[in-house]
Amino acid sequence: MSLLEKVLDGRGRWTEAVAAEAAQSTRHLPKLRQVTDDGWLGIPIEIDDPAETALVDRIRRVVFAGSPSRPLQHLGEAETLVVIEHRTEFAHSVWITDDREAGRYARRKGMLVKDTVDLMRAAVVASLVPLREGHGLLIAMGDHGRHLRGVPQRAGDLLL
Repeated sequence: MSLLEKVLDGRGRWTEAVAAEAAQSTRHLPKLRQVTDDGWLGIPIEIDDPAETALVDRIRRVVFAGSPSRPLQHLGEAETLVVIEHRTEFAHSVWITDDREAGRYARRKGMLVKDTVDLMRAAVVASLVPLREGHGLLIAMGDHGRHLRGVPQRAGDLLL
């Protein structure tokens, strides 16, 4: 978590749904408290305009196949998409997600998307973590059930 904080360098933000999901996940992933309690992603971005709220729900259901009976399903992805696509102050933001479908959709919309492997590359390039350690962290994440795509076989390939 501290490495993620350094990579984001005060530039990270999140929506209310993403923040709520992270807070709920602290029961299973206690280290997430470093994000939720320390506030380094700022005050969650609120979706309070009725037109935006309707758009978020439509995208959640239609684009991400969220179930009408599960209103929180894909809510974070839908909120993030609406914020980046429809709010000028976030127009050139980078969406960080390991959700393959959400990332693919956002790229088709012209958004810049990065995933965990991209963030680790950035951390290595910025000398925030040594190359072999960064690669080892990615391997360990996979060993602990994280489904990361694009993890290189060799540490040196992380820089390609």
